[in-house]
Amino acid sequence: MEQPANYISYESTGYFSRIVTDYLSDAGTLRPFYMHRPGPEGVRNAIAARKEFPQQRQVLVNAIREQYEGISISQKLEQAVAALADDHTFTVTTAHQPNIFTGPLYFIYKILHTIKLADELNNQFPGKRFVPVYYMGSEDADLEELGFVNVGGRRLSWSTKQTGAVGRMKVDKPLIVLMDEIHGQAGVLPFGAELQAMFRKCYTPGKTIQQATLELVNELFGDYGLVVLIPDNAQLKKLFQPVVEKELLEGFSHRYVSDTIIKLGAHYKVQAGGREINLFYLLDDKRERIELQEKTYKVPALGLSFTQEQILAELEQHPERFSANVILRGAFQETILPNIAFIGGGGELAYWLELRTVFAAVGIPYPVLLLRNSFLLLKRSQAQKIKALGFGAEDLFLDELSLLNKFVKRNSGHQLSLQHQTAQLHTLYDQLKQIAGSIDGSLPDHIASLQTNALKKIQELEKKLLRAERQKYETQQKQIAKLKQDLFPGNSLQERVDNFSLWYAQYGRSWLRHIYDASDPFNKGFGLIEFS
Repeated sequence: MEQPANYISYESTGYFSRIVTDYLSDAGTLRPFYMHRPGPEGVRNAIAARKEFPQQRQVLVNAIREQYEGISISQKLEQAVAALADDHTFTVTTAHQPNIFTGPLYFIYKILHTIKLADELNNQFPGKRFVPVYYMGSEDADLEELGFVNVGGRRLSWSTKQTGAVGRMKVDKPLIVLMDEIHGQAGVLPFGAELQAMFRKCYTPGKTIQQATLELVNELFGDYGLVVLIPDNAQLKKLFQPVVEKELLEGFSHRYVSDTIIKLGAHYKVQAGGREINLFYLLDDKRERIELQEKTYKVPALGLSFTQEQILAELEQHPERFSANVILRGAFQETILPNIAFIGGGGELAYWLELRTVFAAVGIPYPVLLLRNSFLLLKRSQAQKIKALGFGAEDLFLDELSLLNKFVKRNSGHQLSLQHQTAQLHTLYDQLKQIAGSIDGSLPDHIASLQTNALKKIQELEKKLLRAERQKYETQQKQIAKLKQDLFPGNSLQERVDNFSLWYAQYGRSWLRHIYDASDPFNKGFGLIEFS
């Protein structure tokens, strides 16, 4: 049986921005930039606001059923989709691009967090239904970000010649080669064959990446009742048409975001502010930005030009050709879903904090924002090594040298700290300043300079003592270096680098269940989980 998660504060990890840690601690500087605090009361208020918004539920249900056509789905998922037609049903949503083979571990974490929160709210709010949704950002065109996966310390990149929206790209031979390379590492593990069969079932040649991702996520989470939504859909985009028209005619979102950035920027480093028109034109394998130049709407990368009348006619006839960028993507999501909570990473949280006035400008309810759960996964052998070295959970987030120094200071039989001597030095120089100052008022400044130089020499000596003592702990130094590299690849968080494949191949579906069990609906901290 696996151990429960051990939680530490996000701030103590050193990996999260101040805007994130301030949001978690309910800092007053951020309160003007969101609507509801994470928690039952915030959810209750979000539900009340959502009830005032006209929701085209049947359009949503029809689009979802169409997307799942021909796919075997669980009874729980079928019930969840049907429930979305009811006015007492709401969604809890996370969003992510269709990284190949799910990309980094946090893709899994944020989905399981979404499922856990929906389950918790279903218990807390009788008479209402909450459905977990994975909203797929399939229109993003950044293949460099989405087209690789890290497995067993190796970066496997998809060498395709396709361009444009990654979700519309198709499974080809180079992607099948990557699948085989993953199997080369995972195939020897207990559930490696199961993993490979799942990949091969979902990533069949000629299938779009968005469809393959939908099917893979359904294989992993369909039994939990998770709904996958691909928003690249003409009927769904039709619902967002009034906002797109307002953006084309007024460029409203940039004005509101720019004003918010000035206010937010007084306290924090902020995200990019978007463009004058925060829309892309999406056509076949191309996704290019729309620009307004002297009353003419242009898509320079495609050589297209529209008058105002023509672009509005294009929007009316082909709403699927208009794609929101990061500034309007959330507003689109909250238009088509009866959503009350959004779960995202630190970067997502930061840019959502820029958007409250954009939502207000078009009358779209603003959801409860929650930071997704984060985990560090430890194998039993790693946990035992950490314990043997005498480190606690928070120690792991120190850099390699700091960890080694901490070990050496604790285990050395020699005096390595000159703190007492430093204090004596301060006392001595303070006395000298008094003596000299009574004779000549200019001498204390000279003595202060001598004191600074003396303290610097003491500090250098302390470092030399510690460096000399470290040489005696070569074995422990190697152990610490290996732990840091395995748990923090490239000095980054494990969840931002490693893929889930080897974990699944080792533990199977029980691994997903354990992450689900460890997930806290309202996020109590950064979790460390030990696996046998």
